Amino acid sequence: MKKLLILLLLFIVYFAHAQNMTNNSLQEIINQKADTIGGVMGNWKFIYKKIPMLCVTDEQNNRMRIISPITESANLDKDLLLDSMTANFHSALDVKYGISNGILWSVYIHPLKELSSEQVESAMSQVYYAAKNFGTTFSSTALLFGRRNTEEKKEEIKEKKTQKF
Repeated sequence: MKKLLILLLLFIVYFAHAQNMTNNSLQEIINQKADTIGGVMGNWKFIYKKIPMLCVTDEQNNRMRIISPITESANLDKDLLLDSMTANFHSALDVKYGISNGILWSVYIHPLKELSSEQVESAMSQVYYAAKNFGTTFSSTALLFGRRNTEEKKEEIKEKKTQKF
């Protein structure tokens, strides 16, 4: 009986904390945090701290992504590509750098229903910082894992002068 009560309690706790993010809830969060927003349900364009972003969802397949364009991929040399891939492991954290349609993007991808409000806010912030810090620290937050001296890195990157959007 004791085991059954413990199992029932765990079951209740699990479902009490389960998320059920929807397009409507996501749009409310973006409306609260973004400077401007446009688009249609499940496909929004918005400005967050002066950085353009897109949020695309697929409720049927339980997916969402928040992305921000950084630069044309033609502007990237071998070193910047390598730095981007290294950042995906060390400093981009929940956000990744990726290329699609000739554009380098800062990308956050997650199952839609399992998102919490806090995760959406963190995602917007991390996409912003990864886009803003591309070419310097390549960081999506203040946390850095295993990176060499960022001041050295900043000096190297200043010499390369990448063209941003």
